[in-house]
Amino acid sequence: MKHAYLILTHDEPEVLQLLLQALDDYRNDVFIHFDRKCEVVPEIITDKSKVFILEDRLDVRWGDQSLVEVEMLLFERAYQRQEYSYYHLLSGVDMPIKSQDYIHSFFEEHKGKEFIGFTQGDTDAEITRKVRRYHAFPKEFRLKNGVRAFFMKAIRKIFLELQVVFRIKRHSSIVFKKGTNWVSVSNDLVELLLSKKREIQKMYTYSFCADEIFIQTICWNSKFKDRVYDLENSRNSSKRMIRWKNNEIKDWNKEDVVFLLKSTGLFARKFSKRTIEVVHAIQQGIQLEEEDYDC
Repeated sequence: MKHAYLILTHDEPEVLQLLLQALDDYRNDVFIHFDRKCEVVPEIITDKSKVFILEDRLDVRWGDQSLVEVEMLLFERAYQRQEYSYYHLLSGVDMPIKSQDYIHSFFEEHKGKEFIGFTQGDTDAEITRKVRRYHAFPKEFRLKNGVRAFFMKAIRKIFLELQVVFRIKRHSSIVFKKGTNWVSVSNDLVELLLSKKREIQKMYTYSFCADEIFIQTICWNSKFKDRVYDLENSRNSSKRMIRWKNNEIKDWNKEDVVFLLKSTGLFARKFSKRTIEVVHAIQQGIQLEEEDYDC
């Protein structure tokens, strides 16, 4: 099985290089998108994996449709290269927490399954706010301070409130689903996503955080829903270990290493230069487990 790793990155080059080392395997090709705001593209070093750096770099903004666009771009570039058994979306601050032999064996055993996390519970209100309403100034969601930010937030709020008053709700006939945007999907599902490229671009214009919605929605409304690994457990289905606190993703620390290695997850996020010793500890733990297995 040949796998494609699709990486979105904009900072933390030290973590990115360790991620590439962990993915460095003849069975993997790696596709990297460096955000346009990244002034210096670091030197990429691998021994076994082929690495393809996307030349058409986008200015990716949190919450904006540009996140959908860059993920679709990565899917497209990898799909054009060749047919892969699985396509894994990762950020540049993610890390595998199992060996490459383990990961490849796992996906071979579960070939045909889609590893997509679906948020549980009632998400109707959240989805309505994010993709059934129009959002003004979508590239500026993270703008927090200053007069410009104040007026943008005020206009955005008034614009949303007017849509509620006048009962403006787009895409009312579509069943939307949401979850983590970090997924591992088959070639067949990638083919379906790319066939709906124009529809996706149109549907999620002036939306908010649609990167957490578009793959889940396409999957849910297709035959691939029946192929999802675990529809009832988002973490188990995506095979991503992500720690949330106060609606923010928190770095893993050294006390979490054993927990991560013994988990059923295949990948974890996120890590940083400040916690680089955690990444080294995880990689050492994986190596020790491999040695024990060989014995």
